[in-house]
Amino acid sequence: MATAAFTLKKEQRKRQRAKGAYLALLIFSALYFGRPEDVIPGLILIPMAKISGGIALVGLILSLMSGKVKRKFAPETKYVIAMFGWYCITIPFAYWRGGAFNTVMNMLSKSVIVAVLVALLVREFWQLKRLVWVQAAAVAMMTVASVALHRTSDGRLVGALGGVFENPNDLAINIALNWPICIAFFFMGRGLKKGLWAFAVVIMLIGVELTYSRSGFLAVALAAVLVVWQFAIRERKFQLVLVAVFLGMIVVVAMPSHFTARIASIVTGNQVDSMDRGSMQERKNLLIASVNEALHNPIFGVGAGNFQATAGSWHVAHNTYTEIAAEAGFPAAVLFLMILYRTVVNLRLVRKSRAYATDAEVRMLAGGLWVSVAAYLVSAFFASTEYNLYPYFLVAYTTALYQITLAQEETAASPAPTIGLQSKYGRTGAREPVWIR
Repeated sequence: MATAAFTLKKEQRKRQRAKGAYLALLIFSALYFGRPEDVIPGLILIPMAKISGGIALVGLILSLMSGKVKRKFAPETKYVIAMFGWYCITIPFAYWRGGAFNTVMNMLSKSVIVAVLVALLVREFWQLKRLVWVQAAAVAMMTVASVALHRTSDGRLVGALGGVFENPNDLAINIALNWPICIAFFFMGRGLKKGLWAFAVVIMLIGVELTYSRSGFLAVALAAVLVVWQFAIRERKFQLVLVAVFLGMIVVVAMPSHFTARIASIVTGNQVDSMDRGSMQERKNLLIASVNEALHNPIFGVGAGNFQATAGSWHVAHNTYTEIAAEAGFPAAVLFLMILYRTVVNLRLVRKSRAYATDAEVRMLAGGLWVSVAAYLVSAFFASTEYNLYPYFLVAYTTALYQITLAQEETAASPAPTIGLQSKYGRTGAREPVWIR
């Protein structure tokens, strides 16, 4: 009896540690995407995101030590860790070692924490859904606040009260990446929730227009096409195609004239009345400079965060792929592409699962993540995002979703456990994921 009571208490402690780590992960996500320090005076002096991330990391370590988490690292998680390791190796070879060390340790390190935490802690669908909801809701509310306050820089919308979304292009791309996920929650919602998500979706489209961001427009345009394909055509809800066409016509008609000229300049190159102010030519020069830096420093690059200094203009390359190659060499660029490739593979495997075919919520969330990943692959050509967390959150979401659906597959295929006995694989009875390479 004493042994059984001790074992029960031990299991309870393990579950509490795992719950605490997951709660800290939720707080970390809310703080990163919600940015309360940009709204509440004085809160910026407290490193809230670092504190919550540290709590989540401690919780993960405790869970690993207790044996509660028994999952192996997914291939994409290993690639993220390997890329971080390679960035560390490049620090001694950097143009400015101090800047490279700060970028790797204070910025890129968070991507490893996110990839590991989400992949190992999120074990059930409701956990993943809640985590993604926090991100989508935070970005949606931030967009609504930005449009309502309508703070501008050179006539272009910027994020509410500044902060991480002060740059209109960063704001637009974040909206474009989260817009498909909001669409997914719209289809999963009911009643008032569905109405709130619909309102957020429309405001987010208006927000992208008000930023006058060409990269944001391209990302959201691609996302809109894929949303129609995923949620209307594939789901055989053809009436939604008419709704999408009607909504698209309203967006085009309401598009400001300057923005129309700005979008047209992508093809024509005409800068008249497009509010371009030479930015297109400058970005072209930066792209060429980043390619040249990568070719001249193919192994170690010029150092993390150092391209701005070596380019002489203190501007990023506005291209994630070429900037990674320029700052950390082609090994880092190859690892990053492998991460993205595995992300696409995860979603492809999820689509083949029984859960995707039978569970509407799994199908909706997977569809939203698929569109978001596709939008990111395009937007990464026009923005430097390698040190931001949202691409790594996307990667980790697909890892967790694949693991969850695979666990459900194996649970359904396994014989029912004997009544009164607990499966050694936990509540779901899921076995270890077998990774397809």
